[in-house]
Amino acid sequence: MSAAALVALCTQKHLRVATAESCTGGLVAGAITAIPGASAIFTHGFVTYANEAKMEMLGVPAAMLAAHGAVSSEVASAMAQGAIKCAHAALAVSTTGIAGPDGGSAEKPVGTVWFGLATPLGVTTYHRIFPGNRDDVRRASTDFALALLQQGAEA
Repeated sequence: MSAAALVALCTQKHLRVATAESCTGGLVAGAITAIPGASAIFTHGFVTYANEAKMEMLGVPAAMLAAHGAVSSEVASAMAQGAIKCAHAALAVSTTGIAGPDGGSAEKPVGTVWFGLATPLGVTTYHRIFPGNRDDVRRASTDFALALLQQGAEA
């Protein structure tokens, strides 16, 4: 899914979109806003790299971060829910992961990314482990997040 196709689809359906990003650092929002006409559909891009930002900007509970860690289904879900609530958008996607080269563990290796997709029907989370270096992981995560937004727009 290209960002251009996403913008066209959301424009046609009058859907407002927001992003909540950690490991992608704004790349998803950047891909969307690089497209002429994105202002018709894009409302907010939250870059919540630090746990404090996740809590302050998106309302992710500190207890959830302590219990599950930032790279988890629970936090990806809370980030997407927080974005949709704060932005008053129809769709929101979240990304939280370990792009590397450091920070991985046996449970959560480098390349581990959790995504949340919030729609009017609720939130669904997705887990992927992407191969490659930091740039590869971030690029693949951005592409997957755009595809999730397309999926949400088509539903």
